[in-house]
Amino acid sequence: MEHWFVLCTKPQKEFQVERLFQEGGFPVYCPRFADASRIKPFFSCYEFVRFSYPEQYKLVKYTRGVRHVVGNDAGAIPLEDRFIEELRAREIGGLIELDKYGIEPSPGDQIEVVTGPWKGLRGIFGRQMSEQDRVMILLNFVSYQGQMLIEKSKLKKILP
Repeated sequence: MEHWFVLCTKPQKEFQVERLFQEGGFPVYCPRFADASRIKPFFSCYEFVRFSYPEQYKLVKYTRGVRHVVGNDAGAIPLEDRFIEELRAREIGGLIELDKYGIEPSPGDQIEVVTGPWKGLRGIFGRQMSEQDRVMILLNFVSYQGQMLIEKSKLKKILP
């Protein structure tokens, strides 16, 4: 009977290993996410492959780019199908989507800039300005009130 297993791959060989298993007819899953301008594996040096254990174990273990099948002294440890389904459910357009800095802010929420030259700056979330995830934040300085446009990915909501 086939189950999902975790493979440990050699560094930066995740996509090569995925392609080899696809060509061999194995169900394989290598979750991806977008990091700036590149697509990267969600789990560096790990991916998932479905095979019959122990019948196909050696074929999987000795595939080019595979370090080992994750397990213990008793052998490879199978995953429940539910785990893979839950990962796939987090995908949007084939990429895993995460809330980078927690809960998404709404207009009126206190926010803090967490990266870039404005790091540490606090303000109030104004509104979404465009499809490119630019937002308007209202700034309060000692004797100045202003507005600034900034990328939404650089903000986090301050929880009460």
